[in-house]
Amino acid sequence: MAKRRRQGSGAQGRAEDALAPVRDDTPTIQWFPGHMTKARRIVEENLKLVDVVIELLDARIPMSSENPMLTEIIQDKPRVVVLNKSDLADSRKTKDWVAYFASKGIAAVAVDANKGRGLKQLVRKVEELAKPKTDKFVKAGGRPRAARCMILGIPNVGKSSLINRLAGAARTKTADKPGVTRAKQWIHIGRSLELLDTPGILWPKFEDPHVGLKLAFTGAINDTIYDLEQVVILLLETLLRDYPDRLRERFKLQDMPASGEELLALIGKKRGCLQKGGVVDLDKAQHIVMTEFRSGKFGAITLDPVPPMADSDAREAAHH
Repeated sequence: MAKRRRQGSGAQGRAEDALAPVRDDTPTIQWFPGHMTKARRIVEENLKLVDVVIELLDARIPMSSENPMLTEIIQDKPRVVVLNKSDLADSRKTKDWVAYFASKGIAAVAVDANKGRGLKQLVRKVEELAKPKTDKFVKAGGRPRAARCMILGIPNVGKSSLINRLAGAARTKTADKPGVTRAKQWIHIGRSLELLDTPGILWPKFEDPHVGLKLAFTGAINDTIYDLEQVVILLLETLLRDYPDRLRERFKLQDMPASGEELLALIGKKRGCLQKGGVVDLDKAQHIVMTEFRSGKFGAITLDPVPPMADSDAREAAHH
């Protein structure tokens, strides 16, 4: 279960500070199922089989859904970042994130795997990044072959949905639960692409508790391992700060409450979550907030701000 701990409020000048929600009693959330250790080993064993790594991130939380171990694991292997669930994210901020990755020399593509948006651009980018390897293979006397890639990402960022859309059929079991894609398999995407599916990887410890919190907001972490009420209240306070108009519109609010606790109770009243004596059923209200937020009913929202770019990086990104 999650534990509450007080966080220091001093400015530390770190990039992670931009992730901080509005309160300093952020719960510490840790989750590292046993199959994740095996997943890392499988990735390391099979990395030599592929030309390109596709890193799948949640467009709403690109920084929080990154895996800190991934760069260490893939080393100098060509990589393309996919910002999935872009339909749920603020489109202006998604463009800023694409530019940010470009400034770091990393190709990034915004994708909506459920509707198939951005997939052609993704396939082209993978083929482009794989071309030096496939050309070298042919020059060495090998037969022309498809570009080979693997998709890596933390649980519940849409790996199975992306694979199914690319393959044109439900080739892997999909579910809105973290860690459901397990077994290794090769999937042929037309003639131009071969995909090695591997389990998503989640790091063994959340170094920054705010990262774990945002993963809880979006459903990347199993809801059973933390205090749902505390997390919902922190989500509402974050939205009160960053997207008050979305809350006002969604719940037809006239005056905005001052705190997440007050807002949760008000939402419960407005949605009829009442017990005997008119007491608000907070459990029902919590599930309404989480379900509607995760499904995009609050509108397009991005929770991770784009880190500032140096002027030279910004100019370089503008030319991509």
